[in-house]
Amino acid sequence: MSHTPFFGRLFQQSVAVDLGTANTLIYMRDKGIVLNEPSVVCFQKHGMPGPGYARIAAVGTQAKQLLGRSPLNLEAVRPMQHGVIANFPAAEQMFREFVDMAQLRSLFVRRAEFTVCVPSNATDVERRAIREAAMAAGASKVNLISESLAAAVGAGLPVGQARGSMVVAVGGGTTEVGVIALGGVVYKGSVRVGGDQFDSAIINHVRNLYGVVLGDQTAEYVKKTIGTATYDVPQETMRATGRSLEDGLPRTIELSNHDVADALAVPLKQVIGAVKAALENAPPELVTDIADTGIVLAGGGALLANLDRRLVAETGLEVRVADEPLTCAVRGAGAAAERVDMGAFE
Repeated sequence: MSHTPFFGRLFQQSVAVDLGTANTLIYMRDKGIVLNEPSVVCFQKHGMPGPGYARIAAVGTQAKQLLGRSPLNLEAVRPMQHGVIANFPAAEQMFREFVDMAQLRSLFVRRAEFTVCVPSNATDVERRAIREAAMAAGASKVNLISESLAAAVGAGLPVGQARGSMVVAVGGGTTEVGVIALGGVVYKGSVRVGGDQFDSAIINHVRNLYGVVLGDQTAEYVKKTIGTATYDVPQETMRATGRSLEDGLPRTIELSNHDVADALAVPLKQVIGAVKAALENAPPELVTDIADTGIVLAGGGALLANLDRRLVAETGLEVRVADEPLTCAVRGAGAAAERVDMGAFE
């Protein structure tokens, strides 16, 4: 990466973006996190998704509230899937709206450098789409940084040292596993499993067990309220209402945290498999370091109760949840953007 002359950097705005499947976060130097909104945009219906989209009716939190319950003349869209852009026109417009909401345009003047987090398994086409969306939102330059490296920096790991560190970033649509040393990612793994897949697993399990279909937002609420990654916890219950498959009428059921643990067994097995694959394939010297320092959990999925305990049981290593795990990646991307000598960008 070429070094920007001092006076150029002095007048250049540095913006970090975590354009996630579930949430989009924007971080600005000297201001911290200036936006944290669901990655959802709602349009007035006008034909098929694409350039023909009509005006935006809502974005972020307001748009998410319309998911599954929007009127016939509105369409709520989630343009990000598995950490990459699945619907470019919608993502571009959503990104622009978020930049406006964060009141960044008035600060840009002429120069705005974006540092955007990307999953390690993103294709060249997916990376190019992210760059183009950022440019359309007002960036004069776009750097891409690995999600796992950004999360490691944000979690305060000693990424610049020769000593190996391991981060597991569980996002909305992907889980990134990275082994970091000397300012770079030595081993990177990614599975397309995250919070959204946890929600889907709860919906499928409840449908099969109780014959009731829960909405996406209800499943998310169940996960956040009584979700657990392990069975060896005292039983808790809550009520959830969905649609009965038998007669189509609303039906309220009693769900336990053990039900949720059953539901999450399959997606968690994939997450654990990715962690074990990293330990098996990373350089032995770095694995020895990780045995001493442990694993750090980041991302919104790290907030799933007892996920750290489950990983301890599966790996035998110390596991801790990073401070403010949801914002780790964007804060790390912002810090990395200031360290031009780190070689962090792709």
